[in-house]
Amino acid sequence: MNLALFDFDGTITDRDTFTQFILFATPKNKLRFGRLALLPITIKYKLGMAKGHQIRKKILRFAFKGMNENSLRAKGKIYAEQHLPNYLRPKAMQRIQWHKDRGDTVTIVSASLDIYLAPWCKTHGIELICTKVDTKDGIITGFSKQGDCSSQQKRRLVQARYNLIEYDSIYAYGDTPEDNELLTMASDNQHFYRHF
Repeated sequence: MNLALFDFDGTITDRDTFTQFILFATPKNKLRFGRLALLPITIKYKLGMAKGHQIRKKILRFAFKGMNENSLRAKGKIYAEQHLPNYLRPKAMQRIQWHKDRGDTVTIVSASLDIYLAPWCKTHGIELICTKVDTKDGIITGFSKQGDCSSQQKRRLVQARYNLIEYDSIYAYGDTPEDNELLTMASDNQHFYRHF
């Protein structure tokens, strides 16, 4: 039995779905104000002075803190069904199907949000490890439950979920330096960076 680990944004998709979801799901008044409020961290990110996990943390808190969980999850389901199909790379989906046809365990390992990845993965029969939005009494707290699922956290969460010695081969697919730790988990010659 084999394990196939796929990053999502930029690997399975042709764009950053996190940003697209923020634009889709954030109330318009918050979105307008957020462009100004988050401008300093955005500039730092574009200049390479801030990491992806730092900006995602601030955006998550700003965009969704205080929102009703059910309302946000409903938006996530709509986004998964109506928007994500437009962003998928055909070669990536073919590779996922290749793994499924072989009986491999296929898992998305992503810094993107469970709000929309969970319904998408359920539709496609794929397992999921990702950034999980935290809630309290049905309200979004603005934090993530286990931190941002990138870099070392990807490795930690995969190791917590799977006993890796049980698998004959481990495949890993990614497209940014935040996937390096995921890629190093692959068996010899089974790691794929920006290609299939």
